[in-house]
Amino acid sequence: MLSEVVGALVGLGAVGLVYVSAAARVVKQYERGVVFRFGRLLGSPRPPGFTVIVPFVDRLQKVNMQIVTLPIPAQEGITRDNVTVRVDAVVYFKVIDAANALIQVEDYRFAVSQMAQTSLRSIIGKSDLDDLLSNREKLNQGLELMIDSPAVGWGVQIDRVEIKDVSLPDTMKRSMARQAEADRERRARVINADAELQASKKLAEAAGVMSQQPAALQLRLLQTVVAVAAEKNSTLVLPFPVELLRFLERSGQPEGAAGQGGTRSAPDTPVPATSDAPEQSAAGTSAATAWEEAAPELAGEATEAPLHGLAQVPVGEGAHTPSGEAPPELWAEPAPEDVPPPTRQSAPASVTHDD
Repeated sequence: MLSEVVGALVGLGAVGLVYVSAAARVVKQYERGVVFRFGRLLGSPRPPGFTVIVPFVDRLQKVNMQIVTLPIPAQEGITRDNVTVRVDAVVYFKVIDAANALIQVEDYRFAVSQMAQTSLRSIIGKSDLDDLLSNREKLNQGLELMIDSPAVGWGVQIDRVEIKDVSLPDTMKRSMARQAEADRERRARVINADAELQASKKLAEAAGVMSQQPAALQLRLLQTVVAVAAEKNSTLVLPFPVELLRFLERSGQPEGAAGQGGTRSAPDTPVPATSDAPEQSAAGTSAATAWEEAAPELAGEATEAPLHGLAQVPVGEGAHTPSGEAPPELWAEPAPEDVPPPTRQSAPASVTHDD
């Protein structure tokens, strides 16, 4: 009898142990347990710790309440200013309602991932390239709002969204590099021009002060000489005033050269007339006559020889120029027979030129 009682107790203990092992559940601190009895939600989610369910009747599902890091694959799109870019991002979210995360959506992780991809492509199409590169904080907030709006009904809260990288085509990178280089060069030129302007103003003020005190200019000149000599000891620089050069230039000019115009004497040696035209023969005779009239006291009685071939036409026998030399000889070709001999014409002794 006793053995039967012991056997029954052992059997009941074994059944109880199996029941407890089947009904006992442990929920971790970062989890919540959702119980479904015959497929229906039973009460609120179970808190962390030890809990018991009815075996073969209840089904416990655990939901992780930690923040989940979900990378968004790179999405390619065209910005508002028609630039093709590839943008990838990362989403941080967590479950705030375990029951809705299981009931309202089949797989909340996959749903958040797809919503993040579509929202990222929408943000790319609505933004400019400059916003994607420099104004990411505003884009992150807009992307977070777009993902968080439908996720709230799923029991999911979007903690934050960050755009990781923006990939540009190589041609666009080169264009932006040239633009940045041109902008830096422009700023450098503006700064240089501003410095030149300020320096010119200071130099003008210094020139005004030195003009009042001539000794200051001499001291400045000596300082410059000392500075040059310090760099190259074998070289000595002596500045020469420009005013002294101008004074020497004015003093070296002849007295008769001043004025608006001057009178120049006729050339000593006339050009021989070698043309075939009879008018040039007449011009040569006129030039000889001019020499005769210019120096009557030195010239004898002029005789004119007939032109035969290349004949010599002297101005006068024993006549000399004022310089003491014999007058030049004029050569001319014989005039045609049907042309009358040239007549004497007076010519001026000097030619006046206006400078």
